Amino acid sequence: MLPERCVIVVDKDLSVGHAANAAAVVALTIGQRHPVLVGEPFVDGSGFAHPGLIPIGITVLSAPENDLSEIRRKGLEARCDIVDFPREGQQTTNYQAFREATAIVNSQAMKYLAIALVGGKKEVNKIVGHLALLR
Repeated sequence: MLPERCVIVVDKDLSVGHAANAAAVVALTIGQRHPVLVGEPFVDGSGFAHPGLIPIGITVLSAPENDLSEIRRKGLEARCDIVDFPREGQQTTNYQAFREATAIVNSQAMKYLAIALVGGKKEVNKIVGHLALLR
């Protein structure tokens, strides 16, 4: 079944480059977890084939870093699929070092740069409907 809504909420205080990175990392994992969200390939007017894109779109919103944990919690309670990107993800380019750094942080104390929610339109809108687009 195709989820009705997919949003990514990014820390509003990140620089443009860090915000784009956080959204891209989360979006890649969404595509892996929800292959149904990758649409059919399409062909342009010149006959060139393009890979499929997400048919329901991805809204990228912003929120203060302190709100991201609460958004994550509410998403889990609403049974949304959650993809989260902890702060430690931008503190190293070594994935093993990232895993080691997050292994010592309690989930309630973890700080996030981005949270994705995938689920029903009503459930997702209730959680993020008040947020503004990332600018």
